[in-house]
Amino acid sequence: MAWLLVVVAGILETGFAVCLKLSHGFTRLFPTIAFAAFALGSFGLLTLALRKLDVGPAYAVWTGIGAAGTAIYGMVFLGDLVSTLKLVSISLVIIGVIGLQLSGSAH
Repeated sequence: MAWLLVVVAGILETGFAVCLKLSHGFTRLFPTIAFAAFALGSFGLLTLALRKLDVGPAYAVWTGIGAAGTAIYGMVFLGDLVSTLKLVSISLVIIGVIGLQLSGSAH
């Protein structure tokens, strides 16, 4: 259950990163409110997960999901450039996240 919280928190991290960009420096109301909601949800779920998980693997999985998700979202919906190197790098991040998740231990 703790790993599920980390995965959802990582997805919410993608949401707050995207909303941060869309807020244009907190000058747009809806993206700013969405940023705050996603950030609070992400940090809250990560905090709950850390009650049961080692901090290193959990944090790495959380940031990896957020980074890969944000990069993918940017390429698909925001017009970010797509390159073979980016796609390979994102794949390596995802492989690393899976490996860290498998290596994590619950208390």
